[in-house]
Amino acid sequence: MRTRKKQRLPGYDYRSKGAYFITITLDSVHIKFGKIVKNEFTPNEYGKIVKKCWLDIPLHYTNVKLDEYVIMPDHFHGIIHITGDVHVRNGSKPFPTNNKIHGLSELIRAFKTFSSRKINDMLPKRSFKWHKSFNDRIVRKFNNEIDDFRFYIRNNPKISPSENH
Repeated sequence: MRTRKKQRLPGYDYRSKGAYFITITLDSVHIKFGKIVKNEFTPNEYGKIVKKCWLDIPLHYTNVKLDEYVIMPDHFHGIIHITGDVHVRNGSKPFPTNNKIHGLSELIRAFKTFSSRKINDMLPKRSFKWHKSFNDRIVRKFNNEIDDFRFYIRNNPKISPSENH
């Protein structure tokens, strides 16, 4: 039986304060989030759901700040900051999951789950799926690495010529 390659850095605490560049791909070949026309991404209804679910993460997890992101026809890139700060919110809906620091895998699991449910509610066969895992890169503080990731995200629709229609 094949064992899956571990995606995360062994021994690293993904609840640690810091920035993480993530990439999540679709496992559903017949579903797209929109299309690229003239180097600009235009989301469809599924892409709009993905955007809303991404922007909602800090409503559920108070130790998170979002940075640049881009939705592409068949994948998603984003930078997420784990701040280490946890605040209890009163009167906020939806309520945060609880008063603890959540790690990167939990944050991405929630994002994928919320967006999958909303997209599948629109589909007759509930056939939408994200790829099982995600790719991450711990953003290091030297050489302004975060600026390189921001540049890549902002320009992703322009540098993906095979997706231009």
